[in-house]
Amino acid sequence: MKLNERGLLVVISGPSGVGKGTVRKALFELEGHDLVYSISMTTRAPREGEVDGVDYYFVTKEEFEERIRKDQLL
Repeated sequence: MKLNERGLLVVISGPSGVGKGTVRKALFELEGHDLVYSISMTTRAPREGEVDGVDYYFVTKEEFEERIRKDQLL
């Protein structure tokens, strides 16, 4: 698989604790790629050590619903 192919979308999905972050970390450590990590948005409170804009975008439920109304989310 060509990791730097334009327009390639890779989704790593699974339940909590199965190793999604480990797989992502390994992919980003490969040389010669131009992968970009898409940061998710959540209405939950940050957990200890999580940073807004790095781990998630933390917003209120109202802000999230407003973004949906404005068609600002995928």
